[in-house]
Formats: sequence, structure tokens, C-alpha cells
Amino acid sequence: MPPGLDRDARRRPIGLPRRALLTTAAIAMARPSLAQGAWPSRPTRIIVPFAPGGTTDIPARIIAEYLQRKLGKPFVVENRSGGGGAVGIRAAVQSADGHTLLHTTSAVAVVPALQRDPGFDPLTDLAPITMTAASPILLVVREDSPFRDFPGYLAKARAEPGKVSFSSSGIGTTVHLSAEVLRARGHVDLLHVPYRGSAPSATAVLAGEVDSGFLSPIEVLPHIRAGRMRALANCALTRTLLPDVPTIAEFVPAYDGVRLWFALFGGRDLPPAAAALLMRELAPLRNGSVLTERMAEVGAETLLDGPDPLVARMRAEVPLWKSIVEAAGIPRE
Repeated sequence: MPPGLDRDARRRPIGLPRRALLTTAAIAMARPSLAQGAWPSRPTRIIVPFAPGGTTDIPARIIAEYLQRKLGKPFVVENRSGGGGAVGIRAAVQSADGHTLLHTTSAVAVVPALQRDPGFDPLTDLAPITMTAASPILLVVREDSPFRDFPGYLAKARAEPGKVSFSSSGIGTTVHLSAEVLRARGHVDLLHVPYRGSAPSATAVLAGEVDSGFLSPIEVLPHIRAGRMRALANCALTRTLLPDVPTIAEFVPAYDGVRLWFALFGGRDLPPAAAALLMRELAPLRNGSVLTERMAEVGAETLLDGPDPLVARMRAEVPLWKSIVEAAGIPRE
């Protein structure tokens, strides 16, 4: 007998009335979610392709705890970092157990542009469930920078090609590529100075090692609020987070809006009914939840808007990043 249907069965007196037996059978038939083959039938892994404690890991752990409580089976976060996210993504793709999920960043759309054979096709090898959150990428300068606004920054970069520098968290990261989109679409030659991570990239801006930086809110909001940095532009298509900060697209209409986003996927063998179940269960987290609070703290917006927007985002970004990487002359591994 499936668990939970009749926890008091052992206390039932011999000779239970026939009507009670028929009622129990009817309940079992009417509750297919508890019938044999229900999902999840065992522990579910949520692979995070980055190190513990980061902005990809935080929402994954909140989601895992929530789903475990709601669905009554363990949901375990497993960090599998390496290769800019490729190692963990491949692990999710290669799973064939129907109980593996992937919580990743927009790196899932970037890696195929950077690696000749990443070991997966993000458009066919993963089952999209939902974007979980998104945050803008900000172009920032230190407070005493001579660049007072984005038009001035753009004019200087165009007047002196290759002289205006920007930091990023590394070659091929989304923040780096957001600047490469500006270079390609805005016909401007910027000098890229890559660092090993976001924190060193932000420190370089504050120390005056570079003129500017393309960074996520989690690194720069505390400095902006403390008056140590200023945001010149937002890489998204709409003014988010800081309403007084213009978007790059307001001055470079051809600029493709770029955001850092996080998403939940299933492995190839995740049953479609399981994906639908997960979306239904996660929907209440959109508003007034621990997830929305934690995401707001790092400058991100909670989405949980289902598979369709995620599919559209992937279809747009996978070819975009391939074209930008080629235009930038970034060598593929």
C-alpha cells in the first residue's frame, strides 16, 4: 500500500466494514500523485555548476528545502564546479535517472560559444522548467571618475579607441560578453582587463586600475550606496533596480539587452508531468517568500515564470553569444 494513504492500517480492528475498504480503494484511485510511479519516487539532485555560497547556490538551496517540505522526498544540492559551468551542466545532461535537476546561470547559453565540444546542446539536451531570477549587469566607475554619464563615456571611447578600459570577472563570462555586445553593436573599441572573479574586478575599479567595470549588483550595490562607485548604465533593456540609471540601449539602439539570469532545468529524462508539478509547487514563491527576499538583497528579481520565457531566452542567447564570441575573436577551447 502506498505510504500516507492509510497510516493507521495496523490499528484497524479485524472485520473493518466493507464500505470502509471500498472508500480506501476509491481514495487510492483518486490520488494518482501517490500511486505507483509518482514523481519524485526517491531523492532528487539539484546540480549547481558553481561553488557553494554563490548567487547560483543560494536560490538552489532555498528551492531544495522548499520542495523537500512540499513533496516529502529529499532534494539535495550538489555543487559540481569547473569549466565555467560546463562540468556541472554535463553531469545533469548525462544523468538518466529522471531525478536530476540543474540550477544554473546564463552560462548554459554561453558555454557552447566558448567550447568547440561542450558535451551538450542546451537547446535539446535539457528540459526547461523556469527562470528563477534575473539581475541587471551594471557599467560602473569609481565615484571620482571623470566619466559623469554614459554619453560622455561612449564619446571618450569612440574618440580614443582602445584607451578606455573595463574590468570583468574573466574572459567569456556574461559580464565580459555584455561589454563585447557594446563593442560590436556600438562600434566602440574598449580595452578589456579580465580578473579572476567578480570581487577582484570590483576592487580594480575602486583602486583605479581600470576606468570602469561591468559587474553584477551583488558586487557593486554596497559601493554605490556608500558613495564609492557610480553606475553609468544598465545592460538590461529596461531600467531595473536603479531607475535613475539609463540603459545602454537608450543610446545604442542596436544593443541587445543582457541580464544575468538563473534557471532551473531537468535532465533529458525528467518526465514532463514532473516538470509541470515542479512549476506548480514553485509558483507561490514568486511573492513575499524567503526566495524573493534573498534575491532582492543581491539586486535580483524573482521570476518563476514557467518554461516558455526560458525557452525564448535560450533560443535568443545561444546564437547571440556565438556571434559575439566570433566577432570578439575570443578563441574557443
